[in-house]
Amino acid sequence: MKKIAILGSTGSIGTQTLDVISQHPQDLSVAALAAGSNIVLLEQQIRQYHPLIAAVWDAKKAAELKIAVSDLDVKIVSGMEGMIEAVTLPEADIVVTAVVGMIGIRPTMEAIKAGKDIALANKETLVTAGHLIMQMAKDYHVQILPVDSEHSAIFQSLKGEHASGIRRILLTASGGPFRGKTLDELADVQVEDALKHPNWSMGRKITIDSATLVNKGLEMMEARWLFGVEPKDIQIVVQPKSIIHSMVEFVDGAVIAQLGTPDMKLPIQYALYYPDRKYLPGDRLDFWSLNQITFEKPDMENFPGLKLAFDAAAAGGSMPTVYNAANERAVAKFLDRKIGFLDIPEIISECMAAHKVVEAPTVEQILQTEAATYDMIESRW
Repeated sequence: MKKIAILGSTGSIGTQTLDVISQHPQDLSVAALAAGSNIVLLEQQIRQYHPLIAAVWDAKKAAELKIAVSDLDVKIVSGMEGMIEAVTLPEADIVVTAVVGMIGIRPTMEAIKAGKDIALANKETLVTAGHLIMQMAKDYHVQILPVDSEHSAIFQSLKGEHASGIRRILLTASGGPFRGKTLDELADVQVEDALKHPNWSMGRKITIDSATLVNKGLEMMEARWLFGVEPKDIQIVVQPKSIIHSMVEFVDGAVIAQLGTPDMKLPIQYALYYPDRKYLPGDRLDFWSLNQITFEKPDMENFPGLKLAFDAAAAGGSMPTVYNAANERAVAKFLDRKIGFLDIPEIISECMAAHKVVEAPTVEQILQTEAATYDMIESRW
């Protein structure tokens, strides 16, 4: 029986992880759950999956939850220390880091120190602290198992291969809901429009990131650390139907790809069972009805957020943190209808231009950079 701790259990990845666990009760169980403030759903999860510990970021909400589940044998904790306690629980075998934002960095590091394998669905952890996380995983002999569909596809395509044989990674993108739109057409985009992704069902923040193509920029920076390649060796390929989840081209010209229907439960389950595969209910590819798969170049002119990601990766050091933090705050303002859709890449660009890079930043410097970026945005927008 493999016992799972889930950081971000009430979000999209967290709830789908619990669905996977429900489908394999003979193999998988829940050791710990952690969420932000949605204690209504978290209480339901506690009653269904019986974790030993549940963490809530908001202390007041944690106190409410403690009263609500007082009839159960579960420990309720709060804040950063509570999250860390949940992911370092001795009974947990693997930690699914599905929380959104840089809040996931410290718990991930502590889980690694505790010897837990990491099923990684938190982009910010590697985007901002990849140089620290990957070295820690090596030092503590811990596996970093990607949960993003694209990174899982690359991970699967590399199975049995040597890293020295990689020529480039072909990271696929759907193009989002505004593929083919011009800047003039994007100027009037509303929140409701941006939340309509053509293929995937995801959380609000990542759905907006997909619409701006910033999500693909974050994935590029994440792939850099996961697979030990340089940004110049990662090519973005638009594949609108999201059938090919990503590919690897090798030095001999061979290209290996992973295909499947757009279902996040596949990469989640693959990470939880790695290196084994288990049956997963759901739709299967029908190549006769699929008929064809098309490809396009990414539009970096009308979606400048993607080009800015390559600029941030090239600058290195603390610049990816600025890119990530500026986007995170800009997306929140867009969702609150305080700025326009095209203001998101503009804010990222201005924050990057104002930043002086810190080489190989520590966790403290990463968090300081995040805070400084937030302060700049709040003072100008």
